Amino acid sequence: MKKIILNLAVTLDGFIEGPNGEVDWCIMDDDMDFGSFISSIDTIFYGRVSYDAWGNFQPDTTTSPAEKEMWQGIHSKKKFVFSRQNRQDGKATFISSDIVNQVAEIKRQGGKDIWLYGGASLIKTFIQSGLIDVYKVSVHPIVLGTGKPLFEDIKERIGLKLTETNVFKSGVVQLTYEPVN
Repeated sequence: MKKIILNLAVTLDGFIEGPNGEVDWCIMDDDMDFGSFISSIDTIFYGRVSYDAWGNFQPDTTTSPAEKEMWQGIHSKKKFVFSRQNRQDGKATFISSDIVNQVAEIKRQGGKDIWLYGGASLIKTFIQSGLIDVYKVSVHPIVLGTGKPLFEDIKERIGLKLTETNVFKSGVVQLTYEPVN
C-alpha cells in the first residue's frame, strides 16, 4: 500500500513559511538528492492555496536546468487537491468531502508513495486524522521568529520513531520519523 509522506522544510523555530507566506529561506543543496524523492512518488496531495500557487508553477527562463528538471518531475505526478471548493481544472482531481475514506481509497490503488505537499491547513488536517505514514522534516538553519508553524492546534500527543537522519553541506538536517502506534 502507498505511504503518505509529509516532506517539507521547516525553520529551526518550527515555521514552514514566514509571516507573509515567504519560503525564500529554503535551501536546495545538490547533495539533498531531491530528485530521488520525486522518483519515489507518483502522487501529490495539495491544499487549494498551495495548488493555486505551486501546482502548475512554471520556472522562468533564467532558472537552472536542475530546477527546471525538478519541476518537470513534480508536474508529471498525479495531483489531488483538497478544497472546500468543488472545481476541476483538468490537471488535478479535487476532493471536497470525506477526506479519510478518499485518502484510504487512493492509498489502496497501489503504485509509488504519495507526497503530502501541503499547505499548513491540509497538513494540520492530515496530522489530526492520523493520515501521515512518514514525517520527513528538513530543518533549515534559520530562525524566523514568526510565521506559519508546522504543528498547530494539535489535540493529542503523537509518538514518533526516528528512522533516518541526513546532514547536508548547507547545515540543513533532514529527520525522518514514522508514527508509533
